[in-house]
Amino acid sequence: MTQNNEPGQPVPTALTKMASVDLEVPLVALAIGAHPDDIEFGCGGTLAKWAKAGCSINHLVLTDGSKGTWNVNADIPKLIAQREVEQREAARRLGSQGEVIFLQQVDGDLADTRELRSEIARHIRRLKPQVVLGHDPWKRYRLHPDHRHAGFLTCDAVVASRDPHFFKEHAIAHHRPQHLLLWEADEPDHGEDIGGFVEQKITALLAHESQFESTMKAIDQTALDNFSERMRQRMIVLGQRIDRPAAEIFKKISDI
Repeated sequence: MTQNNEPGQPVPTALTKMASVDLEVPLVALAIGAHPDDIEFGCGGTLAKWAKAGCSINHLVLTDGSKGTWNVNADIPKLIAQREVEQREAARRLGSQGEVIFLQQVDGDLADTRELRSEIARHIRRLKPQVVLGHDPWKRYRLHPDHRHAGFLTCDAVVASRDPHFFKEHAIAHHRPQHLLLWEADEPDHGEDIGGFVEQKITALLAHESQFESTMKAIDQTALDNFSERMRQRMIVLGQRIDRPAAEIFKKISDI
């Protein structure tokens, strides 16, 4: 079982081999995260690899990140604005030439609604990604509700986007992605080799400066260096599951 509440790519205790390794690089990919920084934790190395190979990388961030601080006196509108700037910079550091979209739901109050499923499905139909990436909603004992809801919204929107009779009001042709990759999975079965992209993933994570204290537990440079090394070692351990120097792992759903 994975560590229950570590973001993105926690290391499972059972280091079984993955059933598949390395998808064909898609022309378009869409990563869907609950908060700014979730995408970098979950699949930043994979996105950097694909971007270098010419894939159009797109970010869809569902909430405004307004709970992402331990400062009880924080200026919340300023924090929201800062987190959007940080997310755009993180996407740039991954090499993204695609869109960074914010749905601006209130952090902590994300709900699995028809309206949000429709909006996510609309972006899938509009962008036409071959691969969609997101949170695994079936992860056991997950505490953060936004991650659970984001995962179900992503899965449900993929179904809606592929079928022509869902959300006909979009007036956009339906689109069927080839693959859905879910990070934070308890039972991952697919690995992506990110041996040449670990440092780029870490650099993108470090764009999220507002999260140094609350998410990365880094209150000074030494602690920040320790965070980077933890991420580096985690990707190396995951690489053992696909016999590569470093990896990100996912549950892959291809029968879409």
